[in-house]
Amino acid sequence: MNIHEYQGKAILKSYGVRVQEGILAENVEQAVEAAKKLKEEYGSDWVVVKAQIHAGGRGKGGGVKVAKNLDDVKEKAGAILGMQLVTPQTGPEGKKVNKVLIAQDVYYPGPSETKEFYVSVLMDRAKGRNVVMYSTEGGMDIEEVAHSTPELIHKEEIDPKVGLQGFQARKIAFNLGLSGDAFKEMVKFITALYKAYEATDSSQFEINPVLKTSDNKILAVDAKVNIDDNALYRHPDYAAMRDTAEEDPTEVEASESNLNYVKLDGNVGCMVNGAGLAMATMDIIKIAGGEPANFLDVGGTANAQTVKAAFGIILKDPNVKAILINIFGGIVRCDRVAQGVIDAYKEMGDIPVPIIVRLQGTNAVEAKKLIDESGLKVFSAILLKEAADRVKEVLA
Repeated sequence: MNIHEYQGKAILKSYGVRVQEGILAENVEQAVEAAKKLKEEYGSDWVVVKAQIHAGGRGKGGGVKVAKNLDDVKEKAGAILGMQLVTPQTGPEGKKVNKVLIAQDVYYPGPSETKEFYVSVLMDRAKGRNVVMYSTEGGMDIEEVAHSTPELIHKEEIDPKVGLQGFQARKIAFNLGLSGDAFKEMVKFITALYKAYEATDSSQFEINPVLKTSDNKILAVDAKVNIDDNALYRHPDYAAMRDTAEEDPTEVEASESNLNYVKLDGNVGCMVNGAGLAMATMDIIKIAGGEPANFLDVGGTANAQTVKAAFGIILKDPNVKAILINIFGGIVRCDRVAQGVIDAYKEMGDIPVPIIVRLQGTNAVEAKKLIDESGLKVFSAILLKEAADRVKEVLA
């Protein structure tokens, strides 16, 4: 689950990570009041107006602006709020900005120069270990740095038996070229950041930039946090941070029906039980000359209501030309799924696209008979090859 920058910063701060302070605003009046409060606390007229959407690259898209006085705050907050912000991570359709973060100015003058770094913590799935990735080249162009000069991106693997060690935090600070107070601050920062990552069951903490201020403080200017959905039952306070306005409406509807759904760009809808079987089903569709329109896992307890909800979600996609249902009857009985398909079909009325149903496992023969004798526009299959051949036929 992705969360907003202001939410990620609140989590980081609760674990002792120093952050750029800010106040959330949902309209221009709140933005101006927030700027006044920040001036009272930090003494600067300057603030940063930052669009809050679930995507990176906001600065390049015009979603991050420096405001030098209250009139400037009013103008820039008004321009950003309600805009359709397009970044390299939103796609051409962009995302509507419903709230902004009014953040303190941390690029103030001082005895030394400011410096931006990149730091993230994530899981290296190939090695089964958490990794701290970091670079001296933080800022808006980190993707270009990773592409053009990958040698500037460093990794520190963490042994799961012992966790992040002090020497590793010091190594990171040293490789970032820091010394003195800034070095000590970075060691504290890395240690607290990793603690926050592990304690929150996150799959990613990306801080870009991590700033060394002109007076040698180390703080998070941004925070991109992704929390593992499967661990949210342990963190109901984090689950409450979910912003469904930032998600695909169809995927939100699917989650409300306990369906695992991801929209894709193809023409054949998939309804499957089990993630592995879903991946194999998408391969079948490709082999048959089609393109999967979605990933949809109905789980191990599919019934008529589940199937009906899945049909409705798949059919919201106008690109779908056929639906392939591929169920393995281990926990669930195939004849019950077949009856669910028939009941859902009749309840929904005429479904405008052909449906191929491949049921294998417990009571698969009985399920095929039910489908074949239903009189509906549903094609049954037992083998994977049969299902692929049926997909070819209906797409021809």
